[in-house]
Amino acid sequence: MTPRIRLAVVAALSLPIGLQVDSALAQSTPDMSALLKKLDEQEKRIEALENELKEQKEEIAQAAARQAAERNASPTPSSTATAGATAAVSGKAAIEASSNAGPVGSAGTVVAGPSGLFIQSADGANVIRFRGNLAVDGRFYSDKSTADTAETWTFRRVRPYFEGTLDRIYDFRFMPDFGNGKSVIVDAFVTGRFAPWFAVQAGKFKGPVGLERLQPDQFNRFMELGFPSALVPNRDLGVQIGGDVAGGTLGYAVGYFDGTTDGNSTDANASPDVDNDGKRDWEGRLFAQPFIKSGNPWLRGLGFGIGGTYVNTVGSATNTLLATYKTPGQQNFFTYRTGTTATYADGKRERWSPQFYYYAGSFGLIGEYVRSDQEVSRQVTGTSKRSDTIDNEAWQVSASYFLTGERAAYNSYTPKSTFEPGRPGWGAWEIVARFHQLEIDEAAFTEGAASFADPFASPRKATAAGIGINWYLNQNVKWMFNYERTRFDGGAPAGTDRPGENAFLTRFSLVY
Repeated sequence: MTPRIRLAVVAALSLPIGLQVDSALAQSTPDMSALLKKLDEQEKRIEALENELKEQKEEIAQAAARQAAERNASPTPSSTATAGATAAVSGKAAIEASSNAGPVGSAGTVVAGPSGLFIQSADGANVIRFRGNLAVDGRFYSDKSTADTAETWTFRRVRPYFEGTLDRIYDFRFMPDFGNGKSVIVDAFVTGRFAPWFAVQAGKFKGPVGLERLQPDQFNRFMELGFPSALVPNRDLGVQIGGDVAGGTLGYAVGYFDGTTDGNSTDANASPDVDNDGKRDWEGRLFAQPFIKSGNPWLRGLGFGIGGTYVNTVGSATNTLLATYKTPGQQNFFTYRTGTTATYADGKRERWSPQFYYYAGSFGLIGEYVRSDQEVSRQVTGTSKRSDTIDNEAWQVSASYFLTGERAAYNSYTPKSTFEPGRPGWGAWEIVARFHQLEIDEAAFTEGAASFADPFASPRKATAAGIGINWYLNQNVKWMFNYERTRFDGGAPAGTDRPGENAFLTRFSLVY
């Protein structure tokens, strides 16, 4: 308080006394030093209250940011219809919550929580978040046909990464992976969210086709994806537009990509993250959630749609553009003929995938079907070439249930308690079960030595049944136990069936 203001206050306090202009004025006027002392005390008290209020507002802002970040650790169900078009903005709601809660200081805010460590500007328009995804797998087999060398502990995922938003509109993510004994770029993209119904994304990200493939890793109920995901593209490199219309009840995505073989990413191409064949793949998806805003909880969790791809591609004996298919235990079980007379892609490839999910209370259900039609050729001899269309198909039904009462969803979960020795609470426990199948077209095995695949080495069909239990120790740490029994039709000498696979799988997973 300045001296001039203090003098004015003292004069105001003294005014009633000053009205009595007589000889008693000196006796009735308050002591000036006492008044100034009292004013100093009040000033300090007001300053202390103001500082306390400022600290409380900053604490509220940071708490709101943490809660919003934890609620938004993944894309919303509707955003998955755009195949990751808003995947990088999982902290967007946290930014807005912090911004709306009040001033957070000109230097911005740093928040650490279950959804990562993020730094945001004071106005909430810019944010960068540091996250990680670590999965340590154990694979063990009780059948007599799987080689002992297949049993192992391995890093399935080692992914430190960062993502964020610039000017509230432009999202980005850069995520490498050092798992599986190699180093690759898994995600690297930028997205412009110009309207809820229109976003443009460019870079490398998940292609907009498979339902389980598009589910964020931490929300997959089994360690390995079902057979339908073996036929759809994984991460592709290109450009895509997408968004949500009709109030979020319908999502769409369509993109123009380099293209991948069944179940693979562009880093598996002959030249990693470079186009395979000089052609481009069209990929797209429509996904509806007609009751997402319904007041009926038994209807809100229903979603269904269809995805697909198209390309006219040409491979060669040295770059076949065809995939090898794996079991749930990650062992190869089917491959086309290789060598100087290898089978190779030679014409149109079309994929179609009708799909649905349903979540109500603690129960979840996923259903998916994929058909992959590929024109192929094989130079059987120097003058003889055989061509045909191979139509492979796969399907699955997968169910889950939280024993501890948590709410099930496609891309979120929140344990009702966390596991910490010496304190109450055992985290969340979930049981899972699925049945899935992949069938190879019979046309792949006809014509004897001229066949596209060896019927005495590659099965015609793989059928698997799996069960498991997931223990969510907290929002970030999960311990998974899976058992998968896979049986085969054909694929052994003399036309007999290849012995089945019994796989015991476990995973320690940390995602933050």
